[in-house]
Amino acid sequence: MIDLYDILRDNWLLLLVGQYPNGPMGGIVCTLVLSVLGIALAFPLSVLMALARLSPWRVLRWPTTALVYVVRGVPLLMVILWVYFLVPLLIGRNVSGFTTMLCTLVIYEGAYLSEVVRAGIQALPRGQLEAARALGNSYLGAMWSVILPQALYNMLPSLLSQFVSAVKETTLGYVINVQELTFAANQINNQLLTKPFHVFFILAVTYYVVCYSLTQLAQWLERRVTKKRQGQLGTAPATLPSTAATAET
Repeated sequence: MIDLYDILRDNWLLLLVGQYPNGPMGGIVCTLVLSVLGIALAFPLSVLMALARLSPWRVLRWPTTALVYVVRGVPLLMVILWVYFLVPLLIGRNVSGFTTMLCTLVIYEGAYLSEVVRAGIQALPRGQLEAARALGNSYLGAMWSVILPQALYNMLPSLLSQFVSAVKETTLGYVINVQELTFAANQINNQLLTKPFHVFFILAVTYYVVCYSLTQLAQWLERRVTKKRQGQLGTAPATLPSTAATAET
């Protein structure tokens, strides 16, 4: 226990922000920044991919479906290596490990989030889309103004759960020298040499606290969304007797 305290006391700043401001940002801050940026940039892409998969046009649906299946069917480490070697070839210059990991998360999370968005859209009654089309809206207009606002609200807990997954997925960034939390813990372990259990126990506890807190938040959001749905469903029948009574009078 004393060893754990000594390691935290001597290395808490490295675990928190890495070598910043004397070097690149790292530690848990880098992990969270990577996760937030990855989800934020992947979300618009996932919406477009979900709409393409649900579209009546095969030229959009088939390639998008193939892309989603390919990305979801290979290990994340393989996607990291693809991006690590392909991006410099495409743009003609080297990129940092942080940028490589961010591009990987955008592609990988975009594929997974597209399925979340698609499921949220398909969970809504199909009559809403048909009613919106009957009022003169185009397919895209009905999706944008009627379907997506409802679907995205219902998907908030799933989006937060996917953010938890993104936090854990950043651990693989150490293989391309992204100075996130796992990389910082590995640096500490290389300095101490004799206390790997203590170092990686601290690492495991840190990830558990962060992910557990976010999971609890996702469950709270899910309960809130469920209560709002039940409230909306419960108020609709309640208005019918009063309306009928008013008609009779």
